[in-house]
Amino acid sequence: MTNTPTPHVGAKLGEIANTVLMPGDPLRAKFIAENFLEDVVQFNTVRNMFGYTGTYKGKRISVMGGGMGMPSIGIYSYELFNFYNVENIIRIGTAGSLSEKVQLRDVVIGLGASTNSNYAMQYNLPGTFAPIASYELVRDAANVAAEKNINAVVGNILSSDTFYCADKTANEKWISMGILAVEMEAAALYMNAAEAGKKALCLLTISDCPLTGESLSAEERQNSFTQMMEIALEIAK
Repeated sequence: MTNTPTPHVGAKLGEIANTVLMPGDPLRAKFIAENFLEDVVQFNTVRNMFGYTGTYKGKRISVMGGGMGMPSIGIYSYELFNFYNVENIIRIGTAGSLSEKVQLRDVVIGLGASTNSNYAMQYNLPGTFAPIASYELVRDAANVAAEKNINAVVGNILSSDTFYCADKTANEKWISMGILAVEMEAAALYMNAAEAGKKALCLLTISDCPLTGESLSAEERQNSFTQMMEIALEIAK
């Protein structure tokens, strides 16, 4: 008896590549497959969380939506790591800037992912776990960004369980600790990778700046995200 297909991924073993690019939006996964990959085969439609496998410059790569929030990406990344032999997951998403160091359209490479989530409670650890990315993927992403003259900043991000937070002082507290940007998935991804002995990275494009009220239009977001996608595709193994 095999563990595939899983309740959330309809693929058979072998249909998913070693590296999966994971945007939150399944339609963005479709956009990447149609615009960057060749010889594309769709491996998942369950819950409309589209997944595709194809090639990029001769490399076999998969791309699949991961949904919003840590419970969602937690399910998908767990099944990919543990049931489909996926070795690397690169989250490619959006974030809000919490630092003057990162502006609209900049790329943030999430070296670490602080969080207000209780996701780590399941491990019953005798202390506080620090979710971090794969150094190899961080290094490669920074090098590719430099080669392509893409403004990319490496540092600590916040993975938040709340999009609308009742504590209106929360951002100020995270800013005081040097957090670059806020998103909602990376910490769970990093923890799943650590437990499975696999590699993970979160690449983010700054789509809005809560401190100034600036934000990108839908068209501007799509154009800006192309740089982040190119970094992820180049470092995929």
